[in-house]
Amino acid sequence: MAERIERDSLGDVRIPADALWGPQTQRAVDNFPISGPMPAPFIRALAQVKWGAAAANAELGLLPGDKAAAIQAAAAAIADGAHAEAFPVDVFQTGSGTSSNMNMNEVIAHLCQQQGVAVHPNDDVNLGQSSNDSVPTALHLAAADSLKDGVLPALSALMQQLDKRAGEWADVVKTGRTHLMDAMPLTLGQELSGWVAQLQFAERQLQQSYEAVLSVPQGGTAVGTGINADPDFAARFAAALAQRSGHPLQPLASPFSGQSALDRPLSVSAALRALAVVLMKICNDLRWMNSGPIHGLAEIQLPAVQPGSSIMPGKVNPVVCESVCMIAAQTMGLDQANVIAAQSGNFQLNVMMPLMAANLVQMAGYLERGMGILVPMLAGMQANREHLAETVARNPVLVTALNPVIGYEKAADIAKEAFRTGRPVLEVAREYTDLDDQVLRQLLDPEQLTHGGIQAQ
Repeated sequence: MAERIERDSLGDVRIPADALWGPQTQRAVDNFPISGPMPAPFIRALAQVKWGAAAANAELGLLPGDKAAAIQAAAAAIADGAHAEAFPVDVFQTGSGTSSNMNMNEVIAHLCQQQGVAVHPNDDVNLGQSSNDSVPTALHLAAADSLKDGVLPALSALMQQLDKRAGEWADVVKTGRTHLMDAMPLTLGQELSGWVAQLQFAERQLQQSYEAVLSVPQGGTAVGTGINADPDFAARFAAALAQRSGHPLQPLASPFSGQSALDRPLSVSAALRALAVVLMKICNDLRWMNSGPIHGLAEIQLPAVQPGSSIMPGKVNPVVCESVCMIAAQTMGLDQANVIAAQSGNFQLNVMMPLMAANLVQMAGYLERGMGILVPMLAGMQANREHLAETVARNPVLVTALNPVIGYEKAADIAKEAFRTGRPVLEVAREYTDLDDQVLRQLLDPEQLTHGGIQAQ
């Protein structure tokens, strides 16, 4: 393979002849052959950081117009997805993300040189910046993009679909369950409305975490004091990048907190974990409700999307739910890694920024796509109405509605007899009480019980 030799402060480095990167990137490639490159959303965000920095420096008169324009053009192309192969630096690199920052600086400088503008990766592309504020700013931006453009729209679509099905099944009565045992009835619509409420709460947490990462530490440079950055750089940077990105960005009041700690990105991680917990609960409920079709609950029927067994013909499994449950498990695991990463701030710098960035992007992507496959499944889900009505009528726990009238002990006797004989509670209650038949029917009406029941007159 053809090579060229470039030099940095440590000496000569051999680089593939056609590579857009420079010596510091090559050293990282050689040093960290671990997992694979940083995810594309982070690379796009870091490119936008360089675009915003060039804009701010040009406004401040610190960067000549031709250099600023060349840097912005190169950064914009990268942010739009060009030159993806030019960013090979591994996730598991230097904890500040310096290797990724220099990778971006070097690629932009090479692209500028190809356009006939001499640009230095450190003196020009990195002007007024350091890895210590550029990387966490890119992390904030990547998280904001992932939430606004991915997770939140997918979550909204999921809630709309669940709310639609809840409305359609508002009159479908089923047996409730506590401890996996038969309990008082509710409607299928009420059950789904509980899921919608959970998702609405998760949405509020996600929105709050989105707002948290809109404050960025750019301008703090090496340790948060703003060394080598113009005093007006942070505000001009945030304003320029806000216009380009569509996020209402602003300078972080304390750059020290944004560089030494990852509290705000961790709030995103926690909100994503909370959403994963809700999705696992919903999908596990759906798996139970779909179980059978003969020797299970068989309350609903999920769409058959693929054969379920290589040996049992005709078997169909709730594979979409299983996929989302695995996504949820992985999300929870990555959040735990993020918790450890957020604890790794020593004095003025956190040294697990690339890990947090990669994990947040991965978590958001998994959840977005997981919710995306849930929506059509829910659209095709069917309620087994006749089976639900039959099982509700035979539920001995309906006798709970008689407690205020005949007392707990007598009601328990009725429930035990109904369970022992398999007879409806209404039939046994006629024998065990002297209540009028119409009153019994009113008290034990499953549909009435889903609204709290009625009192005997």
